[in-house]
Amino acid sequence: MQLNQQGFTLLETLIAMALSSIVLLGAGRLFPVLQRAVLQQYQKEIIQESLWQLAFSLGKQLQRAGYCHGTCSGQGLVLSEGGKCVLLQWDSNSNGRWEPTSHAQTEQTGFRLNGTDLEASRGASHCAGGGWEKLSDPTTLVIQQFKVTRLARQSMSPLLIIDLAAVSKNGQNPVSLRHTVVGYNL
Repeated sequence: MQLNQQGFTLLETLIAMALSSIVLLGAGRLFPVLQRAVLQQYQKEIIQESLWQLAFSLGKQLQRAGYCHGTCSGQGLVLSEGGKCVLLQWDSNSNGRWEPTSHAQTEQTGFRLNGTDLEASRGASHCAGGGWEKLSDPTTLVIQQFKVTRLARQSMSPLLIIDLAAVSKNGQNPVSLRHTVVGYNL
């Protein structure tokens, strides 16, 4: 019993190899471009996530500003330097007064933009000076804008608008956001 078998001819094999080489060369050039685009998108997502975390934590503090379980004297919220520095206080221990900055359990907090870093200080009574801690990571994030705006509303609590903008350390992937909270106690 003899079978009649045929395979690919030499010409067919060479044509298949040439077409495969062209496809592989195209894929080889596309892969680094695709990888770079995925990396940039990932970095942008990281920056965006960091900014939202900053905005939400700052928004929570702004919502608490002015709370007093008694009679407190002074302002619950002070915006200075065009909104680039925020000083707030709230009665965290509900004892009916705002503990002064000299107290061990001070109830004043400040947030400011210092160069390209967002900073916070517990017990801050003014926007200048040292002792402020960085909230943003200066090795990965460059804060370009920080501003809090108070929007008064007739017979309602004011709105507090937080504007943040940042780029990665290499100056790429700009991200900006706006977060609005209600100043219930102001």
